[in-house]
Amino acid sequence: MAFLFDSFEGWKNHCVKNNISIIKAVLEYEKEQKGRTEQQIWDGLGRAWVVMKEAVQTGLTEDMTSRSGMINNGAKKVYHHPVSVLSKEFQNLIARALAAKEVNSCMGRIVAAPTAGASGIMPGVLFTLQEIHNVDDQKILEAMLLAAGIALIMEQKASIAGAVGGCQAETGTAAAMGAGAIVYCLGGDIDQVFNAVAITVQCMLGLVCDPVAGLVEIPCVVRNASAAAIANSSAQIAMANVSSVIPVDEVIEAMGEIGASMETRYKETAMGGLAATKTGQAIAKKVLIRDIEILPDEGVK
Repeated sequence: MAFLFDSFEGWKNHCVKNNISIIKAVLEYEKEQKGRTEQQIWDGLGRAWVVMKEAVQTGLTEDMTSRSGMINNGAKKVYHHPVSVLSKEFQNLIARALAAKEVNSCMGRIVAAPTAGASGIMPGVLFTLQEIHNVDDQKILEAMLLAAGIALIMEQKASIAGAVGGCQAETGTAAAMGAGAIVYCLGGDIDQVFNAVAITVQCMLGLVCDPVAGLVEIPCVVRNASAAAIANSSAQIAMANVSSVIPVDEVIEAMGEIGASMETRYKETAMGGLAATKTGQAIAKKVLIRDIEILPDEGVK
């Protein structure tokens, strides 16, 4: 019987007991619970990886101006800026995470990993990881499958939705997925992978979801970039065997408790945080007026 992904401790114990890899455990789940063949699973992951890479390239080469005007080709500006704060690799990471998320904000094709609001993190992380470390595509697909297992547990123990748990649930989960994927691709063991997840979530606890004008644009896009950076820093820490101290399952439970305690105005309602600022309210009013004005032209009754 496949493991049902209710805890990280259970995931590890299942693998040890049955002498299988953490990837094999997810494969078994997908085959048994979703009724897919192994080939269908790999083919689906392959298609998702292609879409992720295309989103990065689209965001860096085509016009990315959202209807609200809040998104205006930020990824390209970062990618081509002559000054690198740390390194060109870090600059590329940030730009790619921005790029894929800008594609989402401009109604382009993306992979919700695990949500559309966090869709820039995994592409930015995996694209850059592959480029720097020459990771082959099969390893990337395995890392994506691993990330899916991570998200399954986080969804059950806490949430992956901003409307339920705040932005910590969306970008926090995606960053945890990315951190685990990095460690796996670079040869880390199961404890290091799970430690990377725990450290990542610790860094993102309490992050609110406060989209300006109710649009998944500001501050969502830039949070994708910062989450990609946190995924990499957490992976680096975990690979050095620096402990998260608090076990990963307890960290995720803490995230769920914080999400449940968070006021409604901080959970995707656009009633608090940045959305409630003077400028945020002015933007919301302008967007609303613009939407009302264009309704007749679009034939909406």
